[in-house]
Amino acid sequence: MNLTQYTLPHIERLQPYIPGTQPASGLTVARLHQNEHPYPPSPFVLQALQDSGSELIRCYPHSQGGELREALTAHYGVSAEQVLCGNGSSELIQLIYRAFIGLGGKAVIPYPTFALYDNAAAAWQSEVVRVAARPDFTIDTEELAAAACDARAIFLVNPGAPTGLLLSAEQVERLARSTSALVIIDEAYMDFADSDQSVIRLIHELPNLLVLRTFSKAYALAGARVGCVFGGRALIRGLEKIKGVYPLNALSQRLAIAALADQPHMRRGAEAIRQTRASFSLALQAAGWAVLPSQGNFVLCTPPAQAGNAATLAERLEQNGIYVRHFRAERLEDKLRISIGTAEQMEQMLVVTSRLLA
Repeated sequence: MNLTQYTLPHIERLQPYIPGTQPASGLTVARLHQNEHPYPPSPFVLQALQDSGSELIRCYPHSQGGELREALTAHYGVSAEQVLCGNGSSELIQLIYRAFIGLGGKAVIPYPTFALYDNAAAAWQSEVVRVAARPDFTIDTEELAAAACDARAIFLVNPGAPTGLLLSAEQVERLARSTSALVIIDEAYMDFADSDQSVIRLIHELPNLLVLRTFSKAYALAGARVGCVFGGRALIRGLEKIKGVYPLNALSQRLAIAALADQPHMRRGAEAIRQTRASFSLALQAAGWAVLPSQGNFVLCTPPAQAGNAATLAERLEQNGIYVRHFRAERLEDKLRISIGTAEQMEQMLVVTSRLLA
């Protein structure tokens, strides 16, 4: 029996999103390949985890986020009807495609960007228009708007992935005001930027704007899978109609509430990563690497000529217990994306790389 006969043809053709390598448990490695936070979450989170009773497992969670939704409204200055929580921003991206783009609908994305936007489009049989970034990887927002003349949506990660380049809030606002398409801004890495260019405040006046946020990065809760999306009431109501009955488990909700309550801890961690990012970038440049000026918790960089093939260098680093990300994709094959870990991990990365290149 051909078991693929049960799979829809477009799903059978789909190329799945492939995350970074998962090292075997128990290995002592430097995980510099998945943009994870290198430091523990807030003590508030650890205390919430310790205090969690059996009712979190026995009872259903609040279907709309409950106290987490209230905490988000207070923190970001929005109403409850302007925010929706989900099982990571990856689930919310799928919901956005399902609710607003759909079969045959067109979405515009810059290239390169987060690969899940392509994957989600294929899953929902949507068309994707890719607008190539400039040679220096900066994004032309006017070209994005022009490409969206007959599109339903524009997706934009800010700071960018995998580049880390930051657009100003003014540039994003001009883009949203210049198009009738839905504009989705993924701000997963905004807390690591040197200056806050978030556009969440603009959802009150721009009916075509959605803003994604995640607790995976700056709050160090990647394993809890908590994301949220902000937008006008009509947009959020559309997403609520198709979300899962209980999209976010009770324990994750409680941990996210605790993390959000400890802003000083989040800011200290983000500042430590900013400082390490700056010193690591300078060290790479001094060693002959080309480094994009990232505002995320990672850097996209090109090894010096003597390193040879970037993919081979990534494999050799992995053999030495250091995991970095290599993309087998156009314009990225000669580059590595390196997450910012602790100062000690980045020093280890520099020492091992220097030895390998020697």
